[in-house]
Amino acid sequence: MHLIIIKNGETIDHRNFGLRLLSFRKDSLTHRTDLQEVDGRNGSIDMGTTFDVRKLTAVFLFKGVDHIDYHLLLDEVYDLFATKSEMEIIDSRQPGKVWSLKVSSTYEPEDITPRSGKLTVEFTAAFPFAASLGSTLDPLTFDSDKWQISQGMILSDDMKYRFTTTRFRVYNAGNVTVDPSEDVPLNIVYKGASTNFAITNKTTNQSVSYTGSSGTSDTITLEGLRHLKNGATIYANTNRGYISLAPGWNEVELSGTLGSFEISFDFHFLYK
Repeated sequence: MHLIIIKNGETIDHRNFGLRLLSFRKDSLTHRTDLQEVDGRNGSIDMGTTFDVRKLTAVFLFKGVDHIDYHLLLDEVYDLFATKSEMEIIDSRQPGKVWSLKVSSTYEPEDITPRSGKLTVEFTAAFPFAASLGSTLDPLTFDSDKWQISQGMILSDDMKYRFTTTRFRVYNAGNVTVDPSEDVPLNIVYKGASTNFAITNKTTNQSVSYTGSSGTSDTITLEGLRHLKNGATIYANTNRGYISLAPGWNEVELSGTLGSFEISFDFHFLYK
């Protein structure tokens, strides 16, 4: 058992710092429910629930060659976990899921011997869900080393994310909605000719429509909440909507297409 640490694009093995992982745990989700009190009414009105930040904790056994080496390595460990931007951590027991987080508290070793100690590092994930290491446009096979069991995957022949028809289904293998309004990456790219192009997710009752046209070599991209044609914004010529993908199957329909085309969906699955 070990952690894969990705910091500033560099993949780091904590074992090179004299750290042996004893445990890595995540807290349960914290429910943040908005309850509104009404005079003269029993109880409260449930106005909805969101989830708060997620806490994760790693416990390491920390060893140096001798007492001096122990303290020199400690400085390197402090530097390892010090970052102003989020780092990514992958638990080797679940290699297909990645957490984006930061250290959230001070920490120091609990000395066991003059050259060894126990180190407890607490992290906070501002976005409380893990993401799949692979994206939907990666090979959807275990041979790609980006996927694991218990990720909600189904037969790969049914999991398609490139389409050439106006009606199709998109499968979200995670148990969390992929919602661009929450800064979750979702890139939908349409390549081909169209007039008054529109895409509708009938499962979530969401649609994006564009009152314009595209040629056979043009691309219309829904990049999160951005609407682009060949890289330039067309937001003012759309209904300013967006598409999200609910867990499981999403029934999608296109209109305004002309001739042959391809549309692709690129996103990562999310897990509670």
